[in-house]
Amino acid sequence: MMYKELIIKDLKDMQKFAFEVGKHVFPGFLLCLEGDLGAGKTTFTKSFGKSMGIDDNINSPTFTILKVYEGDLDLYHMDVYRLNGIGSDYDLEEYIYSEGVCVVEWYKNIINSLPDEKLVFEIEIIDKDKRLIKIEGVGIYEEIVKKISN
Repeated sequence: MMYKELIIKDLKDMQKFAFEVGKHVFPGFLLCLEGDLGAGKTTFTKSFGKSMGIDDNINSPTFTILKVYEGDLDLYHMDVYRLNGIGSDYDLEEYIYSEGVCVVEWYKNIINSLPDEKLVFEIEIIDKDKRLIKIEGVGIYEEIVKKISN
């Protein structure tokens, strides 16, 4: 496991960070996001999708659980906040274990459905604009954590 922390100063910094992470995607890429409401999970995902060449308007799939954005690598954006304690009756595994890129907001709600190898960002609100991102990479994602700049 590889771990590091970084400070995001503002929206522009978050966008830059998302584009940097986007350089490292591959088929089957799994990114798990955790953080309070308003921490920047969907904001990050919007820029991350753009870094993958997705031009669609990316927004939170809170009520639909999953949104699919087609591209060279499809982006599967999940918000599993509402699945807390429900179980895994949504067949999300077919997306999580696919050849696309999967971003899971509130991933701890389905932790038992996720593989051990994943990239995890825990986003903490410091103030109105500033965020602390705790980054953890397991397995093949350890190299990505090493490459992400401080």
